Parts: sequence; C-alpha cells; structure tokens
Amino acid sequence: MTSERRFEGAFLGIEERDRWEYVTRVNARGVVVIIPLTRAGELIFVQQFRVPVNREVIEFPAGLVGDHDDPDEAMIVAAERELLEETGYKSQRLRWLTRCPSSPGMSDELLDFFLAEDAVQVGPGGGEGRENITVHKVPYDQVDAWLATQQRAGHTYDPKIYTALYWLERRGQLAAMLPGTTD
Repeated sequence: MTSERRFEGAFLGIEERDRWEYVTRVNARGVVVIIPLTRAGELIFVQQFRVPVNREVIEFPAGLVGDHDDPDEAMIVAAERELLEETGYKSQRLRWLTRCPSSPGMSDELLDFFLAEDAVQVGPGGGEGRENITVHKVPYDQVDAWLATQQRAGHTYDPKIYTALYWLERRGQLAAMLPGTTD
C-alpha cells in the first residue's frame, strides 16, 4: 500500500492511502508524553491554550521528538527535555511505559508514554518561546476532584490523563510508589 501526499505544511501533512485521508507529522518523528510523579505522590500537570479547541487544556507534559537540532533524538532524551522545559522538573528515574496511537482514525502519530518517578523541581518550567504553560502539582488522591473543579471553571483536560492513570494502576506501579502504600 502506497500513500500519496495531498498537502504539506510546516508541521503537518495530509496523506491518502486506499481512499483514507489522514494527518502525518512532517517536522518530527515521534511524540513523548511524560507522567511526572513526585516522591510525595503528587502528579505534575501542565495547562496551556490550544488553538484547535480554542481553550485552555490540562495535560501531562508532552512534546515532539526530533524537532530541535537533533533529528535522531532518542525518545528518552526528548522526554527528559520536554519535562524540564514545560514543568521545571527532572526525574530521578524515567522509564518507558507504552506506545499507542493518538487518534488512529485521523493520524499516524504514535505516542510514547514515560513515567517520571521521583520528580523534583529544578527550574521554573513554563515552556519555551511563545509557550505560556502553567504548571500544576496535584496530590494523586485529589486528581479527580481537581480536574472536575478545573472543568467547571471552563478548562478542559486531555483524556490521556485517565488513560495513563489506568495503565499505572493496572500495572501496580503507582501503588508501590505512593507514600504509605504497600503491595
């Protein structure tokens, strides 16, 4: 099966294969999503305005791989870079969790999820360039209530938040990392 490029912009392209149109990235070779967890059991979220939905969105930190000076950038290096740029946090243990499509009916984009254990703040975060990122630190046991409050305030959140939390809980990883918990 061959694809035909129908459009190419600075960041995205539209491909067609077997009469199916889909979006592809032309400026990067992957996407990383980072799930930062502090030693105290707090999750670190970012909030920023997203043009396609015309509103503030709460997300885990994430970013493109290979879109800077190094087109061969390793996924884990991109995860470390994005975590620091967006949140000001570094992880004592960063590990890959899974890879999955972001929107398989619309895009060929694959996301690589990383768990950033024992995240510690070493800088201000907030993004780079025109990014205007707000960093939120939320105790794990208050995430649902906090997100509901944010949504009532007019913000929306990325559903990948709950996908990531599900994977962590199902794998038993989160319970072992939270203070005061046992296996």
